[in-house]
Amino acid sequence: QVQLVESGGGLVQAGGSLRLSCTASGNIFSFNNMGWYRQAPGTQRELVAEISRGGTTNYADSVKGRFTISRDIAKNMVYLQMNSLKPEDTATYNCRAMRGESTYWGQGTQVTVSS
Repeated sequence: QVQLVESGGGLVQAGGSLRLSCTASGNIFSFNNMGWYRQAPGTQRELVAEISRGGTTNYADSVKGRFTISRDIAKNMVYLQMNSLKPEDTATYNCRAMRGESTYWGQGTQVTVSS
């Protein structure tokens, strides 16, 4: 059973930075794709950033130039560096991993950006 555990969320002022971490229970190179999603109250979950097995990254337009997804294969970890945070980035952030037809989710970490 795959487990994903996020950490690094918290309260930060607008303009600040946070780094989220996602620790996987298995070798992350076995996943086709890993990514970060977020969901604010009353909104749909949306893709923030993703990274393929080959290292190709993809970002939501709203975070391009501010957020960076990266990984450490040796540590089975994926990161989301978030800079220049805005109040509209406030949400629960979930790590997601895909392997074949299966999709796995972490429990989420809350990010709150105050104005």
